[in-house]
Amino acid sequence: MTERMSAVTVIVINYNQTDLTVACLQSLRHLTRPGRVVVVDNGSRPEQLERLRAHLPAQDLLVLPVNVGFTAANNAGSAFALRTGEPEFLWFLNNDTLVDPGALDALVRRAQERPDIGAVASVLYDMGTETVQAYGGGRVSLWKGESRLLRRTVPDEQLDFLAGTSLLVRVLAIRQIGLLDEQFFMYWEDTDYSFRLRAAGWALTVAADSRVWHLGAVSTGANTATRKSETFERVFSQSTVRFYRRHAPLPIVPLTCGLGWYFVKRLLKREWPQARAIVQGTLAAFRPPPARGLPSSGRP
Repeated sequence: MTERMSAVTVIVINYNQTDLTVACLQSLRHLTRPGRVVVVDNGSRPEQLERLRAHLPAQDLLVLPVNVGFTAANNAGSAFALRTGEPEFLWFLNNDTLVDPGALDALVRRAQERPDIGAVASVLYDMGTETVQAYGGGRVSLWKGESRLLRRTVPDEQLDFLAGTSLLVRVLAIRQIGLLDEQFFMYWEDTDYSFRLRAAGWALTVAADSRVWHLGAVSTGANTATRKSETFERVFSQSTVRFYRRHAPLPIVPLTCGLGWYFVKRLLKREWPQARAIVQGTLAAFRPPPARGLPSSGRP
């Protein structure tokens, strides 16, 4: 397969985290398989955006005037990449990552092993360590309301979802099932997309030798001090409800067992702001998202 046929565009989202994004871009420059890098600035402050401009060509920077959410920003980047190039794969990569030089080559080689592979994930490590954060993806219980990342290799058939932190997706699959669903402002969008890929007959897999180091939880302050931030609780709860309402046979069961028990634990710990945020996110999940004027889950 020629390099032209296996062209890859990397999509990185920046939101007021220019230092992290620049470090990610610097690690991408050492890839053994080069690819075009598109950065979507998701409504950052002017000074952050100006610093970012110095680190990549103008034609590879897409500037959104406001923060439209992680999912919509990735969709905007996808549409931009497909409109301005002819990649065979899109590599969705979080900006709070550093990549091994062989990470992309390993992803592409794994995807090229079978034509039915729709998406390939990297093995994620805690930043600065050799501790596995996630072996590419995880499992979801549609009855217990539990989702967990795997930390060891498993057969592909046991992967319910791939982590969107470092995810290579075949453009043919994107053209078939569409982009990410923007009802997920952030969180669960990769799980929902994995379910959609599998439902359309595409296989999910992990490239064991694609290594990516991930910081994690910097956008919403999920690990602020000893408790999760209100923003995280609100956004995560909203996406959780939307996911189980869409995919669970009987949504009330996993929502009661999973999110309901999670809410009770916040009450028992007297984490009143977090508990209130969970209620707010849950209620928001039953309201349609506002129109954003950006590509949604339709075909690019």
